[in-house]
Order: sequence, then structure tokens, then C-alpha cells
Amino acid sequence: MDNFLDEVWLDNTVRMYLITAGVVCLVLLVRRYFAHLVATILFQLVKAVWSSLDQRAFTTLVIRPLGSFLVILVSIITFHKLNFPSQLDVDIYRTTLKAIIHTLATIVLIVSFIRLQLRIIDFIAMILHAKADRNNDATDNQLIVFFKDFFKVLLGIVGLLMVLKFAFGYNISNLLTGLSIVGAAIALALRESLENLIASFIIFFDKPFAMGDVVKVHAFTGTVEKIGLRSTRIRTDQKTYISVPNKQMVDSIVDNLSLRTQRKGELRLELALQTSAEQLQAVVAGIRQILNRREVENSTVLLNDISSSSFNILVDYFTGPITLGDFNMVKEEINFSVLALLDAQNVDIAGASTDIRVTQADSSTTSVTSS
Repeated sequence: MDNFLDEVWLDNTVRMYLITAGVVCLVLLVRRYFAHLVATILFQLVKAVWSSLDQRAFTTLVIRPLGSFLVILVSIITFHKLNFPSQLDVDIYRTTLKAIIHTLATIVLIVSFIRLQLRIIDFIAMILHAKADRNNDATDNQLIVFFKDFFKVLLGIVGLLMVLKFAFGYNISNLLTGLSIVGAAIALALRESLENLIASFIIFFDKPFAMGDVVKVHAFTGTVEKIGLRSTRIRTDQKTYISVPNKQMVDSIVDNLSLRTQRKGELRLELALQTSAEQLQAVVAGIRQILNRREVENSTVLLNDISSSSFNILVDYFTGPITLGDFNMVKEEINFSVLALLDAQNVDIAGASTDIRVTQADSSTTSVTSS
């Protein structure tokens, strides 16, 4: 039996083949339990920072990529103990088969490691999303999505550099130097895009508005549906969909209507000069009584001006932050009530009636009244 195990096949003994196969099979059998153990250890380390973590969600999200990474790592280390058969070490396009297999194994290991890191980022984002939901903060959710995608892209770039360095033996220092020069040229060419990108960071951290807020920018009013890296997408009150560059959202005056504490209504009455002082006082008192309703929080009613053509009554009132539909309904009811009050007091609006007098040479006068 020992003689059989010591036989050499393709530059390796049968014993080494059996040990290698046994180790790989053992890892395949226990990978789930071993990955669960390692995930538990990692969870205890992470829990020291976030005490409200869900262990089941963490292990479910991490255990599969962790198990795959462990199998690949142990398999590569085990196969590395074997001697590569000289009979198979042939040249393929100026590269040996051994070098190709080594490169492929390194790439697979790096990819599995990066995949594990991506799943950990997903888990951290899930925890932060849960925390933001408890605080009812939509801005935090948007910020989490942004940085999750940002770190994933950054991790992908790091993985690519690792492949170039460890799999292909490329000197990445020269590559980084070249990329910095190219990056400077691209930055000059894409200056406006970079300004919008920087503006997106300002929006995320300064938080002048968030998704779901109703804003007014320039001549447009609408609901913010998405805050991207380059632009902010707004669904206008005309149900159109516009994209405003983030730089303009930062540089322009943006009115966040969702943060209003009150809605303002106003009414300007120009009453005819025939209106007596008693009628004016009755109209002012009546309007104040009309505005004494549940929806109106405070109001101002006064005889604001006396001109050559009318008596001007100023009416300003404020409601709570109710919806636009409810506000329009309240405004309509107040306007109808004021009209009914004017009818009851026999008060005319200025210009409602006009007297025209025509005087002829014979001193006779013709009077025409229009109303």
C-alpha cells in the first residue's frame, strides 16, 4: 500500500494527490459551518460598534460569499503544495500554462474577496437604512444609497488594481502616475460635470431639501423625486419631469415649500366712494368675523388706504401647513362669504357703477347711468 502511495504521477506522489483531494473535500463539507463560525466572530467585532445589529441578517448576507472565499483560498493554498507537471508546462503565446493557471487562480481569489467586501457594504447600508427609517429621515436614506454606490465603485477600482498588480505583475505606480495626468486633463474637460458632482455633496450634507419635498426653483414648482450625482429630478405641478443641474440647485434661491409653517391668503377690496363710514366699519368687522374660523391661525383686516377712486381694505390671513387643495377650498369659502357680506351691507365695488353727464350749449343736461 505504501508503495502505491509513493508512486509518482505527473511529478507528484499519489499520497499528495489524496491529501490535496481530502483537504478540498473537507473544506467543501465544512465550509458552511466554518463560514458561519467566522461570520459569528465578525459579527461580535462589528456589534461592538453597532449594538442593534441583526445577527441572522448579517450571517445570511455574508455567509455564502465568505464560504466561497474560504473554499477558493484553501484550495489555492493546497494545490500550491503540488508540483506543476513538467509534461503540461507548455508555452502558449509566449506564456507558460503554469503562469496562465496561476494568473487565473489569483483573479478568482481577488474577485471572491471583493465580492465578500461588497456584501459587507450591503449589510452596513441595510443597517443604516433601518436606522434612518426609525428616524423618518428620507435625506439619510438618499445619502446612504449615494455612498453605498460610491464605495462599491471605489472597491471595484481597488479590485482592478489588485488584479493588475498580483495577477499580471503590472507596476501600478506608473499606472497611477499616468492616471493622475489623464485625470487632470479630464477634470478640465469635464469641469461642469465635476461642479455638479461637488454640488451633489453639498446638497447631501447641507440638506436644503430631500426627496418628496415640494420646492420652487426658478419658474418651476414641483416635487423632488430623485437627487442624482449630476442633477435633481423634479415632477412639476404641470406633471412634467425636469432635470435641474445640481450646481443650479445650489447657486439658485430654492424655496422649500414643504417646510412652510403657514399658507398665506390675501384679498384686496376697493370699495366705492359712496360707501359710508358706518358701512366701512361694518364690512371690516364682518370680515374679521368671517376669518374667525378653525383653519385661520391669524389675520389682518384694516382700512388700508383712501384714494380718489375708492376705499381700499387690506385682508391678509394665514392658515396652517394644509394641502393646496384644502387651502383653495378655504380661500373660496372666505371669498364667497365676503361677497355675501358686501351684498348684505349694500356696498359696491369701486367702478361697479358709472355716471356719465353730457352738458349741451343750451344748458340742458343729459345723464346716463351704467352699472
